[in-house]
Amino acid sequence: MKPGRLSVVGLGPGDPGLLAPLAAEVLEHAAVVVGYGTYLDLIDPELLARKAVISTGMMGEVQRCEKAIDRALAGEDTVVVSSGDAGVYGMAGLVLELLEARGLLETVEFQVVPGIPAVIGAAAILGAPLTHDFACVSLSDLLTPWELIEKRLDAAASADFVIALYNPRSKRRSGQLARALEIIGRHADARTPAGLVRNAWREGQSALLTTLGQMDPEAADMLSIVVVGNSQTRVAGGRMLTPRGYAGKYVLGGR
Repeated sequence: MKPGRLSVVGLGPGDPGLLAPLAAEVLEHAAVVVGYGTYLDLIDPELLARKAVISTGMMGEVQRCEKAIDRALAGEDTVVVSSGDAGVYGMAGLVLELLEARGLLETVEFQVVPGIPAVIGAAAILGAPLTHDFACVSLSDLLTPWELIEKRLDAAASADFVIALYNPRSKRRSGQLARALEIIGRHADARTPAGLVRNAWREGQSALLTTLGQMDPEAADMLSIVVVGNSQTRVAGGRMLTPRGYAGKYVLGGR
Protein backbone atom coordinates (compact mmCIF):
# COMPACT_ATOMS: atom_id res chain seq x y z
CA MET A 1 0.00 0.00 0.00
CA LYS A 2 1.28 3.42 -0.94
CA PRO A 3 1.66 5.71 2.11
CA GLY A 4 -0.45 8.86 2.28
CA ARG A 5 1.03 12.32 2.36
CA LEU A 6 2.00 13.64 5.80
CA SER A 7 1.66 17.41 6.22
CA VAL A 8 2.43 19.64 9.18
CA VAL A 9 0.24 22.73 8.99
CA GLY A 10 0.54 26.06 10.80
CA LEU A 11 -2.90 27.43 11.68
CA GLY A 12 -1.77 31.00 12.35
CA PRO A 13 -2.55 32.94 15.54
CA GLY A 14 -6.17 31.82 15.74
CA ASP A 15 -8.40 34.14 13.72
CA PRO A 16 -9.89 32.13 10.81
CA GLY A 17 -9.07 35.02 8.47
CA LEU A 18 -5.38 34.49 9.17
CA LEU A 19 -5.38 30.84 8.11
CA ALA A 20 -3.25 30.69 4.95
CA PRO A 21 -5.13 29.54 1.81
CA LEU A 22 -2.71 26.67 1.20
CA ALA A 23 -3.13 25.51 4.80
CA ALA A 24 -6.91 25.52 4.38
CA GLU A 25 -6.58 23.57 1.12
CA VAL A 26 -4.39 20.89 2.70
CA LEU A 27 -6.79 20.57 5.64
CA GLU A 28 -9.75 20.29 3.29
CA HIS A 29 -8.24 17.36 1.39
CA ALA A 30 -6.87 15.48 4.40
CA ALA A 31 -8.42 12.24 5.63
CA VAL A 32 -6.94 12.51 9.13
CA VAL A 33 -6.23 15.59 11.27
CA VAL A 34 -4.08 15.24 14.38
CA GLY A 35 -3.44 17.86 17.03
CA TYR A 36 -3.58 19.24 20.53
CA GLY A 37 -7.20 19.84 21.48
CA THR A 38 -6.84 23.60 21.93
CA TYR A 39 -5.37 23.92 18.43
CA LEU A 40 -8.06 21.77 16.87
CA ASP A 41 -10.62 24.17 18.34
CA LEU A 42 -9.12 26.94 16.18
CA ILE A 43 -10.18 25.15 12.98
CA ASP A 44 -13.51 25.83 11.29
CA PRO A 45 -15.64 22.73 12.01
CA GLU A 46 -16.49 22.57 8.30
CA LEU A 47 -12.84 21.81 7.56
CA LEU A 48 -12.94 18.87 9.97
CA ALA A 49 -16.24 17.41 8.77
CA ARG A 50 -16.08 13.77 7.64
CA LYS A 51 -12.45 13.41 8.77
CA ALA A 52 -10.84 11.27 11.44
CA VAL A 53 -9.74 13.66 14.18
CA ILE A 54 -7.11 12.55 16.70
CA SER A 55 -6.66 14.79 19.75
CA THR A 56 -4.12 14.47 22.56
CA GLY A 57 -3.33 16.56 25.63
CA MET A 58 -0.62 19.10 26.38
CA MET A 59 2.19 16.59 26.97
CA GLY A 60 1.20 14.22 24.16
CA GLU A 61 3.34 15.64 21.36
CA VAL A 62 5.36 12.50 20.62
CA GLN A 63 2.30 10.28 20.90
CA ARG A 64 0.22 12.30 18.44
CA CYS A 65 3.04 12.64 15.93
CA GLU A 66 3.63 8.87 16.06
CA LYS A 67 -0.09 8.30 15.45
CA ALA A 68 0.01 10.67 12.49
CA ILE A 69 2.93 8.80 10.95
CA ASP A 70 1.12 5.49 11.44
CA ARG A 71 -2.01 6.80 9.69
CA ALA A 72 0.07 8.09 6.78
CA LEU A 73 1.79 4.70 6.52
CA ALA A 74 -1.69 3.15 6.33
CA GLY A 75 -2.32 5.12 3.14
CA GLU A 76 -4.25 8.11 4.52
CA ASP A 77 -3.38 11.75 3.78
CA THR A 78 -2.71 13.05 7.28
CA VAL A 79 -2.24 16.52 8.76
CA VAL A 80 -0.59 17.44 12.04
CA VAL A 81 -1.62 20.94 13.14
CA SER A 82 0.24 23.54 15.17
CA SER A 83 -0.84 27.02 16.15
CA GLY A 84 1.13 29.86 14.60
CA ASP A 85 3.79 28.45 12.28
CA ALA A 86 4.53 24.74 12.61
CA GLY A 87 8.25 25.39 12.23
CA VAL A 88 8.46 27.98 15.04
CA TYR A 89 8.34 26.08 18.34
CA GLY A 90 5.86 23.79 16.57
CA MET A 91 5.47 20.19 15.45
CA ALA A 92 7.37 20.31 12.15
CA GLY A 93 10.72 19.48 13.70
CA LEU A 94 9.39 16.65 15.84
CA VAL A 95 7.58 14.97 12.94
CA LEU A 96 10.69 15.18 10.76
CA GLU A 97 12.85 13.87 13.62
CA LEU A 98 10.52 10.89 14.11
CA LEU A 99 10.52 10.11 10.39
CA GLU A 100 14.31 10.14 10.51
CA ALA A 101 14.43 7.93 13.61
CA ARG A 102 12.07 5.39 12.04
CA GLY A 103 13.93 5.34 8.72
CA LEU A 104 10.92 6.71 6.83
CA LEU A 105 12.36 9.83 5.22
CA GLU A 106 12.30 8.20 1.78
CA THR A 107 9.04 6.34 2.38
CA VAL A 108 6.54 8.96 3.51
CA GLU A 109 5.87 12.09 1.43
CA PHE A 110 6.33 14.96 3.89
CA GLN A 111 5.63 18.69 3.70
CA VAL A 112 5.45 21.69 6.01
CA VAL A 113 2.75 24.27 5.27
CA PRO A 114 3.63 27.63 6.84
CA GLY A 115 1.38 29.78 8.99
CA ILE A 116 1.63 33.23 10.58
CA PRO A 117 3.80 32.82 13.71
CA ALA A 118 2.40 33.96 17.05
CA VAL A 119 5.19 36.52 17.41
CA ILE A 120 4.20 38.14 14.11
CA GLY A 121 0.56 38.27 15.18
CA ALA A 122 1.52 39.88 18.48
CA ALA A 123 3.89 42.34 16.81
CA ALA A 124 1.14 43.52 14.46
CA ILE A 125 -1.07 44.34 17.46
CA LEU A 126 1.75 46.25 19.16
CA GLY A 127 2.63 48.24 16.03
CA ALA A 128 5.98 47.76 14.31
CA PRO A 129 8.46 46.48 16.91
CA LEU A 130 10.20 43.92 14.68
CA THR A 131 11.18 46.00 11.65
CA HIS A 132 14.87 45.57 12.48
CA ASP A 133 16.88 42.58 13.76
CA PHE A 134 15.16 40.62 16.50
CA ALA A 135 15.57 37.41 18.47
CA CYS A 136 12.96 34.96 19.73
CA VAL A 137 13.62 33.10 22.97
CA SER A 138 11.30 30.62 24.66
CA LEU A 139 11.39 30.74 28.45
CA SER A 140 10.17 27.16 28.76
CA ASP A 141 12.87 24.97 30.29
CA LEU A 142 10.94 21.74 29.71
CA LEU A 143 13.24 20.79 26.82
CA THR A 144 16.01 23.40 27.12
CA PRO A 145 18.17 23.90 30.25
CA TRP A 146 17.48 27.22 31.97
CA GLU A 147 21.21 28.01 32.08
CA LEU A 148 21.27 27.94 28.26
CA ILE A 149 18.16 30.12 28.07
CA GLU A 150 19.84 32.70 30.31
CA LYS A 151 22.96 32.62 28.13
CA ARG A 152 20.90 33.25 24.99
CA LEU A 153 18.97 36.09 26.64
CA ASP A 154 22.18 37.78 27.75
CA ALA A 155 23.75 37.43 24.30
CA ALA A 156 20.68 38.80 22.51
CA ALA A 157 20.34 41.73 24.89
CA SER A 158 24.06 42.58 24.70
CA ALA A 159 23.78 42.67 20.89
CA ASP A 160 20.84 45.13 21.12
CA PHE A 161 18.30 42.84 19.47
CA VAL A 162 14.61 43.42 19.95
CA ILE A 163 13.67 40.34 21.99
CA ALA A 164 10.40 38.42 21.73
CA LEU A 165 9.70 36.01 24.57
CA TYR A 166 7.59 32.91 24.01
CA ASN A 167 6.13 30.87 26.92
CA PRO A 168 6.93 33.68 29.35
CA ARG A 169 5.24 32.36 32.45
CA SER A 170 3.22 29.41 33.75
CA LYS A 171 2.04 28.17 37.13
CA ARG A 172 5.15 25.99 37.39
CA ARG A 173 7.52 28.65 36.03
CA SER A 174 6.29 31.72 37.89
CA GLY A 175 9.64 33.48 38.31
CA GLN A 176 11.39 33.08 34.99
CA LEU A 177 9.94 36.10 33.19
CA ALA A 178 11.08 38.37 36.02
CA ARG A 179 14.55 36.83 35.75
CA ALA A 180 14.56 37.26 31.96
CA LEU A 181 13.63 40.95 32.25
CA GLU A 182 16.41 41.36 34.81
CA ILE A 183 18.95 39.84 32.39
CA ILE A 184 17.79 42.06 29.53
CA GLY A 185 17.98 45.02 31.90
CA ARG A 186 21.72 44.51 32.28
CA HIS A 187 22.09 45.89 28.77
CA ALA A 188 18.92 47.93 28.14
CA ASP A 189 17.55 51.12 29.64
CA ALA A 190 14.60 50.64 31.99
CA ARG A 191 12.64 53.11 29.80
CA THR A 192 12.90 50.80 26.76
CA PRO A 193 9.39 50.22 25.34
CA ALA A 194 8.00 46.76 25.99
CA GLY A 195 4.71 45.15 25.09
CA LEU A 196 2.67 42.15 26.20
CA VAL A 197 -0.04 40.57 24.05
CA ARG A 198 -2.30 37.84 25.35
CA ASN A 199 -4.52 35.67 23.13
CA ALA A 200 -3.34 37.46 19.99
CA TRP A 201 -6.04 37.31 17.28
CA ARG A 202 -8.25 35.10 19.46
CA GLU A 203 -11.24 35.68 21.67
CA GLY A 204 -10.17 37.55 24.80
CA GLN A 205 -7.28 39.37 23.12
CA SER A 206 -5.56 42.00 25.25
CA ALA A 207 -2.47 44.13 24.77
CA LEU A 208 -0.33 46.18 27.14
CA LEU A 209 2.27 48.79 26.14
CA THR A 210 4.71 49.64 28.93
CA THR A 211 8.46 49.77 29.54
CA LEU A 212 11.09 47.23 30.45
CA GLY A 213 11.33 48.65 33.97
CA GLN A 214 7.57 48.73 34.53
CA MET A 215 6.63 45.40 32.94
CA ASP A 216 4.66 43.32 35.45
CA PRO A 217 5.64 39.64 35.08
CA GLU A 218 2.41 38.64 36.84
CA ALA A 219 0.42 39.90 33.83
CA ALA A 220 1.83 37.19 31.54
CA ASP A 221 0.93 33.54 31.10
CA MET A 222 1.45 30.77 28.54
CA LEU A 223 -0.97 32.48 26.14
CA SER A 224 1.19 35.62 26.08
CA ILE A 225 4.00 36.99 23.96
CA VAL A 226 6.31 39.63 25.46
CA VAL A 227 8.29 41.95 23.18
CA VAL A 228 11.11 44.13 24.54
CA GLY A 229 12.45 46.80 22.20
CA ASN A 230 16.06 47.71 21.46
CA SER A 231 17.91 50.99 22.05
CA GLN A 232 16.18 52.58 19.04
CA THR A 233 12.62 51.45 19.77
CA ARG A 234 10.20 54.23 20.66
CA VAL A 235 6.47 54.78 21.06
CA ALA A 236 4.69 56.47 18.14
CA GLY A 237 0.97 57.11 18.40
CA GLY A 238 0.57 54.51 21.10
CA ARG A 239 2.42 51.88 19.07
CA MET A 240 5.86 50.33 19.41
CA LEU A 241 8.17 51.42 16.59
CA THR A 242 11.64 50.06 15.92
CA PRO A 243 13.00 52.14 13.03
CA ARG A 244 14.79 50.35 10.21
CA GLY A 245 17.05 53.33 9.64
CA TYR A 246 15.32 55.14 6.78
CA ALA A 247 15.45 58.49 8.58
CA GLY A 248 19.24 58.42 8.46
CA LYS A 249 19.30 57.85 4.71
CA TYR A 250 16.22 59.58 3.30
CA VAL A 251 14.22 62.72 3.90
CA LEU A 252 11.03 61.68 5.68
CA GLY A 253 7.92 63.85 5.92
CA GLY A 254 9.17 66.30 3.31
CA ARG A 255 11.74 67.81 5.70
